[in-house]
Order: sequence, then structure tokens, then C-alpha cells
Amino acid sequence: MKKDDLLELIDSWENLAFAIREIGYHPEYFSALMDIALRHPEQKSWRAAYLVDKIHDDYPELILPFIEPMIDWLKTENNTSKKRHFLKLLSMNEIPGQHHGFLVNYCIDQLTSAKEPPAVRVHAMQILYNISENEPKLKPEILALIEHEMEYHATAGILSRGSKITKKLRKQVQ
Repeated sequence: MKKDDLLELIDSWENLAFAIREIGYHPEYFSALMDIALRHPEQKSWRAAYLVDKIHDDYPELILPFIEPMIDWLKTENNTSKKRHFLKLLSMNEIPGQHHGFLVNYCIDQLTSAKEPPAVRVHAMQILYNISENEPKLKPEILALIEHEMEYHATAGILSRGSKITKKLRKQVQ
């Protein structure tokens, strides 16, 4: 299956289950799908990101070579739908240490932005917590930031994830 075949396949929502299954059976297609998700300019790009997210549920190892390209994508693009999927994927995987600085700043901006949807903010919050596991000096600042967001800019998602993370952070900070 080539990139053009994938573009045609993801043109219809009815084909997505088939695409997920096929890419699971043929992981060599995953690279072409990621190329579409990261670089294609149209709506198909978002559908590819959605597929990547769903494929990750069953085949998480396929995403590992694409962690750094997703982080690089965050530096230049602002598609909210793709951002939601990529931040979710980053929150579920180990992030190379050389990207911690960028991601801390980026995720703080996303978490505190009123214009970002709750899912983007929640995944940014999770990434901040994950990084704090490797950078313990950040824990008090991240705790304060999450508590502030829970108090002043709460949504159901922020409160749910924030409660779980602040509970862990409070134990670790004390």
C-alpha cells in the first residue's frame, strides 16, 4: 500500500476500521500514514492523525520512531485536532530528555490557554507531570499551575485529570 492508496482509503470514515487492521498487519505502511499525519495539508491529515492514535492502542511500538517528528511538528503547526492526538500520544510515551525544555514551555502555554480545547489542555497537563517524574525540581511549580487551572479555568476534563495528578504531586512534594 502506497501513500496515495492510504490517502484514498482514509477519504471515507467507513474505511478507517479496515485501515487500522491493515496497518496492524502490515506495519511497514505506518511510516506512510505518519507522513500524511505530519505533512499533508488537508483534512486527510487529521484523519491520518486519528488513525495513528487508534493504531497506537493496539500497536504502541509503531509510534516510537515518530516521537521526535511529532515534537518538531508542534514547533511549527497549530492544527488543534492534530495537536490533541499528538499530545495524547506524547503523553503515553517516553519523551527524550533533550525535548523536555521545549515541551515544558509548550505544555504550560497549552494548559493555560483559554482558547485551547480541554483535551489539548489535559494532555499537556499529563506531559508536564510525566516530565516532572524525570525533573523533580519542576514538581512544585507544576502542582501550583495545575491547582490554579483547576480553580480558575476548570472543565470536567481538567478537574478529573488535575485531581489525579495533584494528588500524586502533593505526596511527592511533601
